[in-house]
Amino acid sequence: MSNGVNTDGRSATRREERARIEAGAGFLPPGGVAGDVRGVALVTGASSGIGAATARRLAAEGYRVICAARRFDRVHELAADIDGVAVECDVTDADDVAILATYVGARLDLLVNNAGGAVGSEPLASADFDAWTTMYATNVLGAGRVTSALLPALRAAEGTVIFITSTAAEAAYEGGAGYNAAKAGERMLAGALRLELCGERVRVCEIAPGMVHTDEFSLVRFHGDQAKADAVYAGVPDPLVADDIADAVAWVATRPAHVNIDRLVVRPVAQAANHKVHRAT
Repeated sequence: MSNGVNTDGRSATRREERARIEAGAGFLPPGGVAGDVRGVALVTGASSGIGAATARRLAAEGYRVICAARRFDRVHELAADIDGVAVECDVTDADDVAILATYVGARLDLLVNNAGGAVGSEPLASADFDAWTTMYATNVLGAGRVTSALLPALRAAEGTVIFITSTAAEAAYEGGAGYNAAKAGERMLAGALRLELCGERVRVCEIAPGMVHTDEFSLVRFHGDQAKADAVYAGVPDPLVADDIADAVAWVATRPAHVNIDRLVVRPVAQAANHKVHRAT
C-alpha cells in the first residue's frame, strides 16, 4: 500500500521497524551523529501544529530530528522533508514509548514534550470526565512516560528537556477546568524533575504558549465544529502561530549550557490574560 498503512490501522512500516530494532539495528551509527550536526532532538506530537513547526525549526538549527506522533503518514512526510526520522508513537502507550526509547539509543541532546492538547470546553457541572481522562493521559502521563524512558539518554548527553505546557497552567478560566488541571499537572512534572536533577547537567525548561492559531487545536477541542473553532480567533489581531513557538523552542534549546530557562510564557500582544483578549470590531 502506497501510504504504508494496513487494514487494521497500524502501519506496515512500523512493524518492519519493530523487527529491525529487535534485530539490533539502532537509530544512530556507532560513532554517533556527524560532526556538523548540533545533536539529536526528539519532538513528540510532531505530525502537525507546534510539533511539526518545531521539528522543522530544529532541523534548520542543525539538529537531527526524530519526529514522533500517532499519525505515521504525516510524520513520515515531515521527516523526509527535513532529513529526520519518523517514528509512530502514541505517548499514552507504554509499548510505543519503549520502542521510541530504543530508537533513541544511548544519547539524546534535546527532548521536546509537545504531544497533548485540549478536549472539550464544558463547565465543571456538565464535565465530560472521559475527555478529562484523555487530557490527563496525553498531557501528564504521556509527557511523564516519555521523559522517564529517555532520561538515561538525556543524562548521557547532558541534554535538555522542554515541556510545552500552556497558559492554561497560569490561571483557570470558564470551561477550561479539565485542561487547566492537565497543563498544571504537566507543569509540576517540569518543576519536580528540575529539583530531582539538581547538580546534574540536564536542563529542564518549560514553554507556556497562549493563544496560538493552528489548524487543529481548537478544532479537536470542539469535536470538529469548525464554526466554534474559528470563533476562538475571531477578530483577534495577529494571534500567535506555530512558528512563533518553534522559534521560542529553538531559542531555549540553544542557550549556553549553563543557562536554564525555567519557564517562558509566550502570548500575542492582543492577549493580556487567558480571560482578557482584544478583538477588533
